[in-house]
Amino acid sequence: MRTNIVLDDSLVEEAFKYAETIHTKKDLIETALNNGFPIINTI
Repeated sequence: MRTNIVLDDSLVEEAFKYAETIHTKKDLIETALNNGFPIINTI
């Protein structure tokens, strides 16, 4: 199932600084979801 999400580019760039082994947005989101990071809806 395909899902569309809206990402804040500045937060994504900050996350990449801490996740040295992750290089794609898809992998970043999958890692966050699999590790229980909170998803905050600000819309």
